[in-house]
Amino acid sequence: MNKMVILGIIGIIIISIMGIAFLNLFSNNTVINNEESNVILDESGVILDSDNPVKIGILHSLSGTMAISELVVVDAVLLAIEEINNRGGILGREIVPIIKDGQSDWDVFANEAESLIVDEEVDVVFGGWTSASRKTMKPVFEKHDHLLFYPVQYEGLESSPNIIYTGASPNQQVIPAVEWASIELGNKFFLVGSDYIFPRSVNEIIKGKILELGGIVVGEEYKILGEKDFKDIVKKIEQTQPDVILNTINGDSNIEFFKELRDNKIYSYKIPTISFSIAENEIRLIGAESMQGDYASWNYFQSIGGEHNLKFVKSFQDTYGAHRVISDPMEAGYVGMYLYAKAVESAQTTDLVDVRQALKGITFHAPEGIVGIDPQNNHLSKIIRIGQILPDGQFKIVSSSEQPIKAKPYPEYKTKQQWNSFLDNLFNQWNKRWANPGL
Repeated sequence: MNKMVILGIIGIIIISIMGIAFLNLFSNNTVINNEESNVILDESGVILDSDNPVKIGILHSLSGTMAISELVVVDAVLLAIEEINNRGGILGREIVPIIKDGQSDWDVFANEAESLIVDEEVDVVFGGWTSASRKTMKPVFEKHDHLLFYPVQYEGLESSPNIIYTGASPNQQVIPAVEWASIELGNKFFLVGSDYIFPRSVNEIIKGKILELGGIVVGEEYKILGEKDFKDIVKKIEQTQPDVILNTINGDSNIEFFKELRDNKIYSYKIPTISFSIAENEIRLIGAESMQGDYASWNYFQSIGGEHNLKFVKSFQDTYGAHRVISDPMEAGYVGMYLYAKAVESAQTTDLVDVRQALKGITFHAPEGIVGIDPQNNHLSKIIRIGQILPDGQFKIVSSSEQPIKAKPYPEYKTKQQWNSFLDNLFNQWNKRWANPGL
């Protein structure tokens, strides 16, 4: 499986080459060389039905500004597929991944989702990172009554029968982080984010919480995805002197944002930053020395204890290399694959009507702890954790709910109708898109 290490290379990836490379990840299996054969004998001796495979669509940004975060999620999903195949596949059938590049472009995500469902006839799709990509894909999955596993924390304000949300909703990430910060760091907040649906919505939720806590928002600024110039925002941070920065910047823009902070002598011990889309992998690429002492809020950190996580980390690093790190969305993608496999085994079919029914209320002992799908909203119950960045790029857990918390996709600061109006206004403001087109 050493060939899988190529997935860690960040850069522009030619899709035709990537398709061959990813499919070759499973070439360590010994195929019985017979045109009439319908089984694969893998290295553990498990016989799989290869004539009737379970086809898994994987749709992430392998290129563009979001590749810094999304490439590694593909690695984690492929690891889960490899492990499940080694244990007998799903219903004795080989799992075969079909990988597409969303190119950090929301329209491409929608088109590739359509292609996976209609042309490739996949049984399920795992993918997306930004809420703009999810929002653009959502009508496609609902039109075809198909199923998407979405692995990233998000703004909530949504619940679809055609999406399983394996990342956090606001009450499982951002709201607890603001509560913790107001006690531990101070009540003056500066909000900075990428200009699309997730940061705009999350900051609206954050402002409601800050108001409830009696805090103050001293600044709120946005840059389009992929932006490299943060001089003006950092100058405003210097002028307003907040107690804490709440960061919802996504993708490789974070590299320049933190560089600009440090160039202007804004360090974590002066004005700490809590990030909601930066984890171990991004820290490795940005540089731990630039982020030491800052914070992030997630449900999973590589550094948490427990037998299940230790096994997961070992399996991942045995496959991809000891230098590789694991983040929350990677673990959520990995867990999603196991939840799907468990549901199919329970339903004894890949028919999505039966699989969706089997997913309701299903539980799994994940590396992060026990998770379960709420049958009312398709979100996972999850433990809430806040971590401080250490010199080696790992996290020291400074706060934990200890027990899983049920997701509440719609925060109580507005009614559901008011939240929907808020989303509609942003969508219309951005010319019927879920991100600022920057025109």
